[in-house]
Amino acid sequence: MSLGYAEKLSYIEDVGSVGMSEHFDTPEVLQQKIEQLALLVQKSKHLVVFTGAGISTSCGIPDFRGPKGIWTLQREGKALPEASLPFHRAMPSLTHMALVALERAGILKFVISQNVDGLHLRSGIPRKKLAELHGNSFMEVCPSCGIEYMRDFEVETIGLKETSRRCSDKKCGARLKDTVLDWEDALPSKEMNQAEKHCRMADVVLCLGTSLQITPACNLPLRSLRGGGKIVIVNLQKTPKDKKATLLLHGLVDKVISGVLDSLNLQIPPFVRIDLFQIILTQALSIDEKYVNWNLRVASVHGLKAPLPFIKSIEISFVDNQDYKAAILQNEPFQLKRRTSQSKSIEMVLKFNFIDGCGCPFTEINVSLNWEVSTDHSKLDKDAILQKLRDTATDESCCGKNAVVERNFIPSPKTEVLMYAIVTNVVTYKKTTEAVQADTLSNGVKRRKNDGPATSKKRSKVQRRKSRL
Repeated sequence: MSLGYAEKLSYIEDVGSVGMSEHFDTPEVLQQKIEQLALLVQKSKHLVVFTGAGISTSCGIPDFRGPKGIWTLQREGKALPEASLPFHRAMPSLTHMALVALERAGILKFVISQNVDGLHLRSGIPRKKLAELHGNSFMEVCPSCGIEYMRDFEVETIGLKETSRRCSDKKCGARLKDTVLDWEDALPSKEMNQAEKHCRMADVVLCLGTSLQITPACNLPLRSLRGGGKIVIVNLQKTPKDKKATLLLHGLVDKVISGVLDSLNLQIPPFVRIDLFQIILTQALSIDEKYVNWNLRVASVHGLKAPLPFIKSIEISFVDNQDYKAAILQNEPFQLKRRTSQSKSIEMVLKFNFIDGCGCPFTEINVSLNWEVSTDHSKLDKDAILQKLRDTATDESCCGKNAVVERNFIPSPKTEVLMYAIVTNVVTYKKTTEAVQADTLSNGVKRRKNDGPATSKKRSKVQRRKSRL
């Protein structure tokens, strides 16, 4: 069973100052500070953003030290928060997408994140402009050749351990490892080196939603001070670095960053989530060569044994063909085996039913099976197709749009592999105070209901950490 987000983070967070009280600037004071921050951002030549759990709370992912944080609730003996969506369906917050707007405008040069939720990458921040100090729950890496694999499901291990998958590079094939740090793991040198480099270059380091207590990461913003840089902290709790800051803002991160983009007259781009899957059609003659045995399989692009977490079930119906009964595939692997005479072609309609958290309940795809595997190997422009899907989804503000982005043919046994891209979420963000206050941007994240064993395990880790301190 995959470890939950809170359980993973319990291994890598510092446990000091649990349950710190929150502080809010008055609306008038906060607005003045937002205007000051906007001016600093506008004049900056090398803006670096340092993010913590507080930027993901509006996504439904709880923090740790707040009044309703994971450790606060544990300390009080209360149940961990239960939300409406699985962790892997959490969507970027207004703040995540505002950072994308700043990066695309050429203002934001680098992001340093302590979060393992993968939302910065999903939002559109380029990998080369992001350091994920504690890893990514959805990322695997090849220890041999260094290739990174972003998944649509949570990787099953933590602690830089081997997973069940291998590098897809034919020249490599090494066993992959997860990227989330365990309790005793040092921060990855590659990420830290990049983070330190950009902090030294920064004229402004903007700290968003972080308690700045996790060492050694919390000391990174201080690197900017040596070169005359400024530190700005946006957080509801006090931090140990407050005295080093040029500007302190005690307010909701979404509200603050929304105000900054309003002042800069920048638009927050919509978030369009595109998920991938493959349809595999295989056929072979029966022993007496009178029939064709065929197999349809819907699988993850990450491997035949990898999960398809966003698909609940698949209903298959046959167009103008009474020889076949409709089928419902409710469990993975999603697979249908049948046989037919060689002279008959088959037209099928596949209805994909999606889990809660997707922007639409289902979509339909037509699939043809005509017993002749095409020899057309023309390469599809995957990037162009994906961009067209995003543009269409944004313009029409709807989900379910899909397209073939890759097509492969295998001569023996005769197999056609079609990779599909499908829009499963479209989120638009309003830069208004009313929208933020109304909490219209929240995306729930579902926790496991059986948290008993996990909670006791986390507490033991906390106690062990306290004894070290």
